Order: sequence, then C-alpha cells, then structure tokens
Amino acid sequence: MSLTATLDGVPRGIPASEAGPASKRIVVAYGFWIFLLSDIIMFSALFAAYAVLVHATAGGPSGVQLFNQTSVAIETVCLLASSYTCGLMSLAIARRRRFLTYLAAAATFALGAAFLAIELREFAGMIARDATPQRSGFLSAFFTLVGCHGLHVTAGLVWLIVMMAQVAVRGFHDVVQRRLQCFALFWHFLDIVWVWLFTVVYLMGVRP
Repeated sequence: MSLTATLDGVPRGIPASEAGPASKRIVVAYGFWIFLLSDIIMFSALFAAYAVLVHATAGGPSGVQLFNQTSVAIETVCLLASSYTCGLMSLAIARRRRFLTYLAAAATFALGAAFLAIELREFAGMIARDATPQRSGFLSAFFTLVGCHGLHVTAGLVWLIVMMAQVAVRGFHDVVQRRLQCFALFWHFLDIVWVWLFTVVYLMGVRP
C-alpha cells in the first residue's frame, strides 16, 4: 500500500512521493516553529548563565538591594494584559472585524510600550547606582537576560506596527492573516519567557 499525501491542498490518494512540495502555509508555520525553538534554546542558555552567576556579585549590589518588586509587578501586569488583548486581536481577525482588530492591536502596543518604559527606567536607576553590566558577573548576566527579552518585546512592537499597516493596505488577505498568527505566537511566547524570568530573577533573586 502506498503512502498518501495528507498535507493541505493535496488530494488524498496521491502517493506521497508524487505530491510535490508542501503548501506555503505549512512551510511558513514549520519555519516559524523552528525559529521559536531556537529562541527557547537561546533563552535557556541565558537562564543557565544567570543561575551560575547570580551570586557572583564581586562585592557589589545583589538583587535584594536592586530589585523594586512594585515596578516588576506592574511590568508583569502590563505584559500579561497585553497577551490578553493580543488574543482579542486574534479573535477579531478571525471574524474580519477591522475596527476591533485595530483597537486590540493599539491596546497591545500601549501595554507593551508601558512594559518597556518601566524596564528602561529600572535599568537607568540601576546604572545611576553604579550597578552597570561590567560591575559583576551577576549584573552582566542580569542585563543580558532581561535586556534580551526587552529587545524581543521591542521587535514585537515594531512587527505589530508593520502588520497593522498591512491590514490597512491589504485587508485580511490570507498572507496577512498568516503573518498575524505568527506574531500572536511570538507575543505569547514572550509572555511565557517573562513568567520564567519574573520567577527566577525577581522572585528568587530577592531571597537573602
């Protein structure tokens, strides 16, 4: 019995060897998951480096002296709320409701921007106290890990602006919807990373 093709757009009954290349939707989804997995590997390495260097303060300040739990809590609320509004945006896209899509995207952008503003203020306050990345191994690992996540959020905000411009020009074309789905996956992934970061860095980091 010959194997039959099961990919979208390929009629059943055609041998897999004769089905031809997979559809673009399948290829893009596969490639994007590989990208997310590579990001997971990168963040795992950064978390491991932080775990090794968390006590390497070189006589400088540690997380107990530096971290402001109130600011971190506000950051967490902003980013988790942005994940909710991103979900609303996905629902609006599925229903082809352009106004609701723009509204949810604007809320997602505002919450993400607020998260970044608080994080940058935290970095500025730490640097003003001479807690710079070169001060100790702990601070090098902290700025690299948290800063890398912040760069991802920044890239996500730029991506969101580009996608809303594409919705305005091309509407809910299949390609645009596919790209928006990839953006939503990326944004929810950043929230998951932040939950781990919040737990490992900020909650465990304030223990004496």
